[in-house]
Amino acid sequence: MATGTGERSPVNVTHHLKGIDFPAEKEDLVEQAKGNGAPSEVMEKIEAMPDQTYETMADVMKGFGQTS
Repeated sequence: MATGTGERSPVNVTHHLKGIDFPAEKEDLVEQAKGNGAPSEVMEKIEAMPDQTYETMADVMKGFGQTS
C-alpha cells in the first residue's frame, strides 16, 4: 500500500485535490490541483486521466490508476 510520500501516490493526489467539489470534470481537477500547489509530476498524472465527469474521489482514484 502507498505511504503517501511519493509524488505518484494516490494519497498525495487526494492532498492536492483538497477542497474539490463533486461532480467535477477533469479540467476542474487540474485547476484545483494547480491552486493547491501540486508539483509537475502530479499535474502530469491528473492531465493524463480520462476526460470524464468524476462523481466522487473514488472515481478520481480509479482514473488516476488508469494513468499508470
